[in-house]
Amino acid sequence: MVRKFLYIVAVFLVILIAGAFALRLWSSKLAEIAFVPSTEFVAQDPLASNAYQDPAMWFSRPGIGAPTDPSRWQPAGVPAAAKPPVNFAVFFVHPTSYLESVHWNAPLDDAQSQTRAKVYLRGMASPFNRASEIWAPRYRQATFGAFLTDAEGADEAIDAAYQDVAQAFDYFVDSVGPDTPIVLAGHSQGSHHILRLLREKVAGTPLQQRIAMVYPVGWPISVAHDLPALGLPACATPDQAGCIMTWSSFAEPAETDAWFQIFRASKGFDGQPRGESPILCVNPLNGTLNGSAPASANLGTLVPNETMTSGELVPGSVPARCDPRGILLIGDPPELGQYVLPGNNYHVYDIPLFWRNLQEDVTRRIGAWSAAR
Repeated sequence: MVRKFLYIVAVFLVILIAGAFALRLWSSKLAEIAFVPSTEFVAQDPLASNAYQDPAMWFSRPGIGAPTDPSRWQPAGVPAAAKPPVNFAVFFVHPTSYLESVHWNAPLDDAQSQTRAKVYLRGMASPFNRASEIWAPRYRQATFGAFLTDAEGADEAIDAAYQDVAQAFDYFVDSVGPDTPIVLAGHSQGSHHILRLLREKVAGTPLQQRIAMVYPVGWPISVAHDLPALGLPACATPDQAGCIMTWSSFAEPAETDAWFQIFRASKGFDGQPRGESPILCVNPLNGTLNGSAPASANLGTLVPNETMTSGELVPGSVPARCDPRGILLIGDPPELGQYVLPGNNYHVYDIPLFWRNLQEDVTRRIGAWSAAR
């Protein structure tokens, strides 16, 4: 059931295909028809053991440089950046950009999904661009439809995508300096893989001491059934480091019944149903657990242009407060473009909504990590 967290995202895409009336009647079935592959899953060959030595296997990494590196993009008018107290490295996993139903996993030579991934990185990885290093791997991501079905092949596709990410992560760890603090970040499918990296490659290992921050944005984490398995605590205060910060954004009135129905029925990392457990919500405006902040605290929302290839920062326009269930409520629906999802779900804009605050948040927490050592 965990894969179905992306179902609400599919609803928007179905609108484009089927129209609003048909959506009301058959949205679940139409989503499956539109996005779930009808072919059997075929296991892909593992990447070569040295695959990620090739710079072409990375959207972002040292040596690519702006303007080619999408993660190094900056909106106009960003204030001069204060230099972080120490160098730090970011490992960022992009969200799903492959929407086709031809394959269970995206081919690396699929031009459309690769272009779309770069657009996502410009809007979602760019708040981390004060880092000395940003690494964002290309990977054979699971197709969007793999998150919408319990059909045989879906779990295999998601696992296959993770194997690429894990291989890229191993190369990243071997490549950055042995004392360099690490920030792990992603969105949606990318966050799903980040959380698995935490469980399988970080928690309880010496590497855990180097994790300065984790931002698995847009993927719900059960406080009771998921968080204990991750090895790091939730961020409780804005000056805390070595913690996990995430949120899922809805404008008001928020229609979250279907979203929570899926969440309650899914199993947590402890193998138990997540049930009524609240999800982790750290307010991105003030960095506090279950916090609340007015629009005046928003240093800059990244409002994209129609093609989502550029945008401008608009300060003071979007508030944020965590509700008792762990949803981040952002008040009246802001005008950010055509990709707002039904139910006032701002999943696509989770990071752009708080772009400038996130940039300041990671810099501040790196300072806290450095001071503690």
